[in-house]
Amino acid sequence: MMLLHRSHFALAVAWWLLLISRGLLPALLAVAMGMLIGAVERQSDLLAPLILLGSFFVLVQVLPPLHLVVGKNLGDHVACLLYDRLSETCVRPEGMGHLENADLTHDLALARDFDLGISGPPLSISMDFIASGLVELCAGLVACMILSAYAWWAPLVLGGAWISTHYLLRESGVWRDRNTDAVRTAQRHADYAYKIAVNPPASKEIRLFGLAGWVVERFRSHRRRLHDLRWEATRLREKPVVWSLLLVLAANAMVFTVMAIDVSSNELGLDRMVMFASLAFTTSMIAFGGLSWALDNASAPAGATMRLGSSMYDVGSLQNGTYASDSKPERNICFRNVSFKYPTGEKTILEDLNLTIPAGSSIAIVGQNGAGKTTLAKLLCRLYDPTQGSIEIDGVNLCDWDLINWRNRITAVFQDFVRYELTLRDNVDPAGQATEEVILRALESAGASDLADLDTTLSKAYAQGVDLSGGQWQRIALARALSATYCGAGIVLLDEPTAQLDVRGEREIFRRILQETRDITTILISHRFSTVRQVDHICVLEHGRVIEEGSHETLMQLNGRYRTMFDLQASRFTEEEEGGLALDVLD
Repeated sequence: MMLLHRSHFALAVAWWLLLISRGLLPALLAVAMGMLIGAVERQSDLLAPLILLGSFFVLVQVLPPLHLVVGKNLGDHVACLLYDRLSETCVRPEGMGHLENADLTHDLALARDFDLGISGPPLSISMDFIASGLVELCAGLVACMILSAYAWWAPLVLGGAWISTHYLLRESGVWRDRNTDAVRTAQRHADYAYKIAVNPPASKEIRLFGLAGWVVERFRSHRRRLHDLRWEATRLREKPVVWSLLLVLAANAMVFTVMAIDVSSNELGLDRMVMFASLAFTTSMIAFGGLSWALDNASAPAGATMRLGSSMYDVGSLQNGTYASDSKPERNICFRNVSFKYPTGEKTILEDLNLTIPAGSSIAIVGQNGAGKTTLAKLLCRLYDPTQGSIEIDGVNLCDWDLINWRNRITAVFQDFVRYELTLRDNVDPAGQATEEVILRALESAGASDLADLDTTLSKAYAQGVDLSGGQWQRIALARALSATYCGAGIVLLDEPTAQLDVRGEREIFRRILQETRDITTILISHRFSTVRQVDHICVLEHGRVIEEGSHETLMQLNGRYRTMFDLQASRFTEEEEGGLALDVLD
């Protein structure tokens, strides 16, 4: 509940005041009704009791919708607070291990999607369920206290019986099997089916291959499985229900029997009988109800977000050194006996890797899938630190560098580069550091100068926006990296930077990139040898180790792994199929 006050103090105070007021009204209505009947019996003035009863009745009608509006607004503020905290939690760690850690996946998914209505109602709606449950609990307790005016033992008997249902039925309000493998699997499959159904990337293939029915049925089946698991874990237990019924019936029978005896013996007047009977009925609002489920649905994502705060920072944090430099690498980048294994993985990705990259040169890293090429790129960007060994820049261990300073020295284009739904200008220069001349130069070098105006939003979801092809987006990502080099970055890392371009276009673009970065250390990861052969040096990785390195000509003469991969790729380009493209591109 502290989140309510932290999200919006004034709304939280108003929400609690309305809740307490609504909780008092049922008991006050019972008292007012007793006063009215008493006035009728005494034939006294009815104006005051009627005004009092009418006022309470009007408040009963007015306060709930007002409370609903305040609760929805407050729920939205709490959701914003949780999203803000989650965003900060995800981006605050210097590394990215916390985002790829399997142990945090469940909490991260729960915290990320809690307000989308997938696993439960949005928080703005849950607030009304919570308010209704708390109002009933408050009304029952107030009625119970006033009932003590009839007999000291009455609230103990009735209140005790209804409160005991919370203990007897406690298993029903807790999803005890929330973290089982079956529940996680059902949740993961249901969420995946939902996302591919509603998100644009899969829409073409879903329609082309007639998968609409399959996607919907997949979502339904896994959601049904998830609901079955929830019901199995939270269903009311038969024996506790029977005991609850017997206990409540006995308590009510006792109170109302004594009350009937007092009425028949004229010890309890009609006005007081109506008032106390109404209070006895109102006491039943204490009973176990939907409040437990509403609190569970609302508190689970909040708890997940709070837990992630410390655990994600512990997993994703990196040592931040103090060394800083504004110059480019002057001598070399050296990988010394580097080994690496992902924190939650069992396989060693890089093992005792040694590699020296001369400053200002261009080098290509090639190898089969899973050889460790992208992992090497992540280590160089300091998204992770080596498990063993070190990476040295001009003799200085990368772990001793100031992180911000180092990342200002390096720029990259990754395979999964981001397509920002922003203007072309902001896509090329998201940090806002480059001049317009630098942005235009970067676009020209990347072959993207004619895609759109700088202030055009790159998404048709916005007015006057445009959509681009995969290859066009890739050119923009290259322009973003080039813009960073013009602003001072001394290392360019290209991880499959032109995979969505045709072979001729790729070769031409990379030729331009090498020309623009001729004084900058350029590291290329690629499977296309038409691009690879243009660099100064080639390194072949296999099973996390360097097995061959040298120039294209040198490696071809070795007749080793590089020659095998080159010949295999060249064989795909025949003169009949490509009109001489193999000779033009690969030879």
